[in-house]
Amino acid sequence: MLGHNTKRTGAEVLADMLAGYGVTHVFMVPAVLRRTFAEMERRTKIARVHCHGEKSAAYMADGYARASGKPGICMAQVIGALNLAAGLRDAYLAHAPVIAFTGGRDPKTKFRKVYQEVDDVPAFEPVTKMNATVDDVARIPDMVRQAFRTATTGAPGPVHLQFRGNEGQVDVEEAEIEALVEQQFALVPPFRPAPQPEQVKAALELLQKAERPIIVAGGGVHASGAARELVALAEALQIPVATSLNGKDVIPGVHSLSLGVAGTYSRESANRAVNRADLVCFIGTETGGMTTHFWAVPKIGTPAIQIDIEPEALGRNYPLQASVLGDAKTVLAMMLAQADKASAKKREAWIKEIGTLRSDWYAKYKADLESDVVPIHPARICHELTQHVPDDAIVVVDTGHAGMWMGGMYDLRKPTQSYMRSAGHLGWAFPAGLGAKAACPERPVVTFTGDAGFWYHVAELETAVRWNLASVTVVNNNGGGNQSKRGFDRAYGNEPTAQSRELWTYKPMNFARLAEDIGAFGIRVEKASDIAPALAKALAAKRPAVIDVVCDIEFLAPTAVT
Repeated sequence: MLGHNTKRTGAEVLADMLAGYGVTHVFMVPAVLRRTFAEMERRTKIARVHCHGEKSAAYMADGYARASGKPGICMAQVIGALNLAAGLRDAYLAHAPVIAFTGGRDPKTKFRKVYQEVDDVPAFEPVTKMNATVDDVARIPDMVRQAFRTATTGAPGPVHLQFRGNEGQVDVEEAEIEALVEQQFALVPPFRPAPQPEQVKAALELLQKAERPIIVAGGGVHASGAARELVALAEALQIPVATSLNGKDVIPGVHSLSLGVAGTYSRESANRAVNRADLVCFIGTETGGMTTHFWAVPKIGTPAIQIDIEPEALGRNYPLQASVLGDAKTVLAMMLAQADKASAKKREAWIKEIGTLRSDWYAKYKADLESDVVPIHPARICHELTQHVPDDAIVVVDTGHAGMWMGGMYDLRKPTQSYMRSAGHLGWAFPAGLGAKAACPERPVVTFTGDAGFWYHVAELETAVRWNLASVTVVNNNGGGNQSKRGFDRAYGNEPTAQSRELWTYKPMNFARLAEDIGAFGIRVEKASDIAPALAKALAAKRPAVIDVVCDIEFLAPTAVT
């Protein structure tokens, strides 16, 4: 800590603060905060990862944040700010703590048609928890602290700080400022707000009285680190668990009480069970359209209780018989301590029914999961990943058909495995996987996307090679974005023309060869039995890897059941 009357540049203080918060990587498209980058080199070990697009920089920061629980940092100059805002949308939807720094307008030249300048602050408003300008160098310390505070507290989410100057040149100025850091806000969650005991008691009593209760666990359980408490309570009271896509890794898919993902990109057994329940307990989920298949799973009016850290989430979409405001881990631990395990007996028939739903699902899809068909069936890819992804891996999944196949067909085997998925943006997974690998270099990262998703940010293969971000990307390569097939077929009155396929198909591509040309490890797989050996080789390569799996464009993921 410095004494008074010591002038420092904003760049020195900003570099020291980021290092003090434990930031290891920043993801950016230059040029922004140039002096800060120079100070990072002199004063810190922070990697300054120069990307090929602002949107992928935001996605990398997002993957970094979700994998580590630490805020991910992304940056862009004023001309790239709108692209960065577009990239923050996924972090906003998924509650990831991402902090975006951009350059911005200088009051001295506002409204004079400065090159490249528009007022882009409003664009960040819908995709951030906090959206502010830093116009005076003396404000850098308190605004950065507020950014970390806001990003990590409550339901986490993105923050935007716009620094004065098209490249944020305010950082070259000096003031009497100190690099004060609040370590508490370097990691999610900084606080664990305790609930009112009577609310916990009321919710627990309803759960214990129910004969067919079910828990729907969301990303808030993951963010709280409450998976162990969730599983322990489910086991103590014999209550089955379905999850949202964001909560998929809070209970292993192989656990006897696990039903899989509910909602739209879902597993049939989960939706059937949720709609058979006499009480649904939502924990750490916004009960949004995806998790409930547009409020049909369960139907509105189904008896429900809800536990959440955000008051506005409680009862938003379902009338509640009890609601608990608090941190998921804290609430579940309190419930577990008070649980009457004897009440589990009344649920023996329910648990038997759940077992039947699980086994019926596996029986229905066994042929697809174990298929040897050529080209390869996507369900078989998911099945191979279930069996062969390392026990400590982070699995990163795109939206669209990638999200549908993996959401429904992939099982986590161990509590030590993690799962992250796009909250709606195709192309998110590949750069997010690179960010996850930057955050957790000691853990294997396996990304699953299709060729439609991979094409979005394929240039970041060069970034991955340059920084040796050794994630393994599995591309379900079928020559098109075939999630669009059903929609376009409907648009053509279910009589599609040969030409209609140009709306969602591509020319054939060998991504393994492309990866090798850029300097990554590439391997092409044309037989299902070669998937596991290819994965082993890719993980052993210790460099960025692409597994190009040749798949049939006619395979469509199962749609949700209600």
